[in-house]
Formats: sequence, structure tokens, C-alpha cells
Amino acid sequence: MSEALKEGPRMLPYVSAITEGVRQVLQEQDNAFVAGEDVGQAGSVFGYYQGLLAEFGDRRIVDTPISEKGIIGLGVGAAATGCRPIIDVMFMDFLGECMDEVANQMAKMRFMFGGGATLPVTVLTMAGAGMNLAAQHSQSWEAFLAHLPGVKVLMPSNAYDAKGMIIAAARDDNPVFVVMNKMSLAMQCEVPAEMYEVPLGKAAVVREGTGFSIFAMGRMVHEALAAAKTLEGLGVDCEVVDVRSIQPFDSETAVASIKKTHRALVVHEAVRFGGFGGEIVAQLQEEAFDYLDAPIARVGAPFSPVPYSPALEKLYIPNAERIVAEVKKVLGI
Repeated sequence: MSEALKEGPRMLPYVSAITEGVRQVLQEQDNAFVAGEDVGQAGSVFGYYQGLLAEFGDRRIVDTPISEKGIIGLGVGAAATGCRPIIDVMFMDFLGECMDEVANQMAKMRFMFGGGATLPVTVLTMAGAGMNLAAQHSQSWEAFLAHLPGVKVLMPSNAYDAKGMIIAAARDDNPVFVVMNKMSLAMQCEVPAEMYEVPLGKAAVVREGTGFSIFAMGRMVHEALAAAKTLEGLGVDCEVVDVRSIQPFDSETAVASIKKTHRALVVHEAVRFGGFGGEIVAQLQEEAFDYLDAPIARVGAPFSPVPYSPALEKLYIPNAERIVAEVKKVLGI
């Protein structure tokens, strides 16, 4: 028996997969660097840059002042002049501090320069609630970013995708946001040691089924899988699709799932009103209306800031129980 078989699969937590993805990008690309608040000495507030300062030095792991506008501006300027920066925005909520740089510079510059500049900027940021960090450190704003022509938006739900998406984003010649989830940091799965890419613009069917489609984003994929297990006991064979790529969105995989199941639900942690789930619903009714046997349901957070209270926050975040309840409602069971 080989050593690999004796050892079994290589399991890695989400947080370590982020570190490994960034490290391998820095090893591959001499003109890549990391910049952000506390990325160097502290290794980031979540610890996923630990060890990189000692390995690559302070010219490639750059601690910045507390200025998101300046950090994003650094990334845009460096990318336009030949570097491939990895910019860290500690909490997704802080994008409000630099939205002009994102929306009017990063997203538009290569179009306004007639293709004379490329913007290979990778932005890593943390979204989601569940750590009692209150309304200014717990939001999911992927729909904001997806509305900007010129940027790509990814949401890895597991360690394998986190590493592969970071590598794919860093190799892309466009601005790419990799929106990670702070409640997923300890989740483990099999992650290869070598470099690999998770293709941008491609969803993943993580559970095959024929009776109902659940389209989920980020950590909600795990809640959807738990819901599917419960629904299996009720005789409902659910297919779970990990959306993974918000922009570009993989409508082909979504439509193929609808053609099998004829009923669907979309779930995300972001506020339900105006969330990206509404875009998925719209595209499905445009492209697969004749295959639908019922309106597509949506599960999301209430139209409210994220509460600080642990008890209220638990009620705020969508979960498997709410998904089950909505599926039963659509099916009339």
C-alpha cells in the first residue's frame, strides 16, 4: 500500500486553505504582494496570513494604515502599473469606506483607458454573521459588488474552493473579489497540496437530486445540505447547487437543475430584499419558465441590520430549519 493511501486524504481547514492559496500565488508570481490592515505582524485578524511576513518580507506582505480607500487605491495603482496585488479588506462592511475606488476606478479603469491598462487585483474579504460582531462587522454585500460591471465576485463555501478560487482570481487579469465567510474558518475538507484553480463562472452540484433544487451561496450551502438530509426523510429528493460564482453567474447549471426538478428555492445569508437571489430567480424564469411547476422561493435575512444580541443574531441568520419550512410550503406538505 502506498504512503498516500496509508495517510488518507489531506484534510485542511478553510483558514489554512486561504493561507496556502496566498502563499502559492506569491511563490508563483514575483510581482504579487499582499497589502492590508494587520496582514503582516498580526497575520490578519482571522490568522490566515500567519507566517507569510517571515517568509516573504515586508515588501511583499505590507501592513497599511487604517484607510480602506488608500488600500484599494494602492491595489488599483499597483495593478495598472504591472503588479498583481492581493488586497485584504478585513470586513466586507468596510467596503463602504472605499466604494468610490471600487466602483469608479477599479471596475471602470480598463474600459476608460481603451484597454491600455489591465487591473489584475484580487480582493479578499470576510462576510457573514454569527460571531456577535454586530451590525458593522457582519454583513453580506455580494449583491452590491455584482451590480458593478467590470468586477468578478466569488463566494467559496469550503476549503477546497477557497484555495482554488484565490489562485484562479490571482491569475485573472480582472478585478476579482473573493468573499469568504468567517463562520467557515474551522470547516475542513480534502485540499490538494499542489496549485489548482476552481474555474470562475462555474457552479457546483454538491448533491444530486430530482425532486427539488436548492441554490445556495457561501456558508448557506452547508445549511442547504442539512435541509436536504431532513427533506430526504420526508420523501423529497433535493438537489443542492453551490452557486460559487456570483459574477459571472452560471445560469447554464441552474437551468439544467430546474429541468430535472421543476421546483426551486434560493438561499443566501444576505438580506432577502434586493439580494442576489432575486437575480437568480429572474434569470431562471426568463430561461426556464416552461420547466417550472411552482414559483421559486427565497430564503434570506430579514430587512434589518445584523443584531448584536446572540439570541437575536441566531434568529436573524437563515438556517436549515427555515429552508425546510420554505420547501414544504412550495410543495404543499
